[in-house]
Amino acid sequence: SALCSNSVAFKMYLGITPSVTNWSPAGDELSLILESNPLVDFVELPDNHSSLVYSNLLCGVLRGALEMVQMAVDVKFAQDTLRGDNVTEIRMKFIKRMEENLPAGDE
Repeated sequence: SALCSNSVAFKMYLGITPSVTNWSPAGDELSLILESNPLVDFVELPDNHSSLVYSNLLCGVLRGALEMVQMAVDVKFAQDTLRGDNVTEIRMKFIKRMEENLPAGDE
């Protein structure tokens, strides 16, 4: 599915391959587990910004890429190595299949 094919894009653009795991019973939610995150290799969060989700850009990229194939998803960080977790976990939930909105006469 398009949700799983994102792991190929991670390899192509970031040089890492996340594990696809933690599928929900309904099959509409999954986790991408990143053992390493090249976006945070040389980053330290200051104490006064410890709640910052530094790599949140990845959530926007995933959401935007899936919108291009007519899928609305919710994407958020569940774990982040930058905040002391052992792995980085991005949680994705399928919301709905979007209808193509073509202007009248462009069909």
